[in-house]
Amino acid sequence: MRTNLSSQISLNSVSPRYYRPENAVERSVLTRFEKITTNIYETIEEGTTQIASEIIAKIQDRQREGKFCTIGVGTGTSLRTLFAELVRRHKNEGISFRNVVIFNLYEFYPLTEGAGSTQAQLMKLFLDEVDIDHQNVFTMDGSIPQEAIVEHCRLYEQRIQTFGGIDIVLMGIGREGNIAMNEPGSQASSTTRLILLDSASRSEASRNLGVDNLPPCSITMGVSTILAARKVYMLAWGEEKADIIRKAVEGKVVDTLPASYLQLHTNAVVCIDLSAAAHLTRIQRPWLVTNCEWNNKLIRSAIVWLCQTVEKPILKLTNKDYNENGLSELLALYGSAYNVNIKIFNDLQHTITGWPGGKPNADDTYRPERSTPFPKRVVIFSPHPDDDVISMGGTLRRLVQQGHEVHVAYQTSGNIAVGDEEVVRFMHFINGFNQLFDENQNETIRNKYAEIKKFLSEKKEGDMDTRDILTIKGLIRRGEARTACTYNNIPLSRCHFLDLPFYETGKIEKNPISEPDVEIVLNLLREVKPHQIYVAGDLADPHGTHRVCTDAVFAAIDEEKKAGAEWLKDCRIWMYRGAWAEWEIENIEMCIPLSPEELRAKRNSILKHQSQMESAPFLGNDERLFWQRSEDRNRGTANLYCDLGLASYEAMEAFVEYIPL
Repeated sequence: MRTNLSSQISLNSVSPRYYRPENAVERSVLTRFEKITTNIYETIEEGTTQIASEIIAKIQDRQREGKFCTIGVGTGTSLRTLFAELVRRHKNEGISFRNVVIFNLYEFYPLTEGAGSTQAQLMKLFLDEVDIDHQNVFTMDGSIPQEAIVEHCRLYEQRIQTFGGIDIVLMGIGREGNIAMNEPGSQASSTTRLILLDSASRSEASRNLGVDNLPPCSITMGVSTILAARKVYMLAWGEEKADIIRKAVEGKVVDTLPASYLQLHTNAVVCIDLSAAAHLTRIQRPWLVTNCEWNNKLIRSAIVWLCQTVEKPILKLTNKDYNENGLSELLALYGSAYNVNIKIFNDLQHTITGWPGGKPNADDTYRPERSTPFPKRVVIFSPHPDDDVISMGGTLRRLVQQGHEVHVAYQTSGNIAVGDEEVVRFMHFINGFNQLFDENQNETIRNKYAEIKKFLSEKKEGDMDTRDILTIKGLIRRGEARTACTYNNIPLSRCHFLDLPFYETGKIEKNPISEPDVEIVLNLLREVKPHQIYVAGDLADPHGTHRVCTDAVFAAIDEEKKAGAEWLKDCRIWMYRGAWAEWEIENIEMCIPLSPEELRAKRNSILKHQSQMESAPFLGNDERLFWQRSEDRNRGTANLYCDLGLASYEAMEAFVEYIPL
């Protein structure tokens, strides 16, 4: 069973010559905008294998010299596959790490029982699995008294110098551009010190370490100490890192983005996969650095970029605009600006449809969805109990109003995303209801009420909820989802609460996807036999749940495809985005326009999820509420189409088709 198919999604076909230059001259041309040596690999596995080989070669060089090899290392998720590869080489190929000295890049402070320790993670993932002498493993002490920290940091720096400095630093990059927990604002001259972590870093680290509560501070190796290393590897995998990688590699050196300091290092290497490289100029805008291998998506991307650059709609672009902005190749291919303009204008026009389920009895040659069968059976998979309306609430209403049989499948309970005050509010209601209408109140219910009330009043930050409280939180979200479905005229018999087991840990860290998760999805698909499936495509959501839920759907579809299921042959799968990102216009294949009234109805659907308003625990770094984010993104898509010279709508929801692998 293939449970990682989302990682194989490739929206754009990238020519290898953009990321695998044949010689130094070609590389210098392609990378003219890059200020750090950047190696792009097709897959994480390819990158991991290459980096591991380079590290092992350095270690063995030091062994032949009779010297230690000093390595500074972090615990970010980008390093996990590298650790696994190094462990594999040790166990299968007999690679020895006996001469390796490890310096931990950061440790959280103050460490208490149950708090996440990076040292413990390093031991578990790597150090306990190889033959490194534990006497040669050094880390900051997250439990020392506060008044001893300055001296402790000084001694840590001194210890590094005792071993002749650091040979290799291995680290990832945070969402804010932080490296080794050096937060934005860190100075290039900084050394090992105690720093206060912002909420974004704590949230990301909590997820990486699999704990619900982290200390507010970190003792971290300073930027100058990292820059003093003889070689620095910064690893980043996945599309969620694409934007910050572009800023770090191609932007200016600024203290608000500590990773940009690597531009000052003479031997720093950024190692990324194609997804993380997606926003680099040579991948996203290759016409600015080389001759292109043009395809439809690349042409669309180029024309949209040109429109934004010269601030003109598509049909007003001239030969001069093309020639002055590096796109003369397209003129040679198509003969004139007019020919290219018409092609792309029609291409984008054909993505727009008011009939997401297909228009009956219509010529569907240039429509994104087929006209038959009609009506269609539709399954909308929603990772949390509100992603359906946040991401495609307008399209959902259209499908219902146009007569399709719409099912919504809520994949997880979403119980950890409900604040305790919501539980208290509902408990007060239940207690009041019983007092009014049940004179002979059940003693068990009274005791349970008192027990839950006591637990919540004594609950400390980081404490796990009891199973009863998690059940209540799940019921709250179910009630909200049902209310939203009723508002959208979806019968409750078509609301499916799947409660996938991977989610039900009660903690931020979830279990890996497994066969029971896929089987639940599979059973629903076999029951409904849909003609359309909608699934979350915003795989960069900061909590990772969307990716796992999407993998469960893709795995189920994959199983049905292998089994030769007849229903799948007449089914299309559409991916939506909404809460965390929007599709790039070059990838959009279906765009549903919304009127002001429809956008208002979508907002009302989202507002039915009251527990996810101001008090929701996981709003992320974006200060806007979910309905505000959704509206801004939908309006932004509509404005982009309008600026390109197409019809002007209030808002638009965009989709990309998934073709089963």
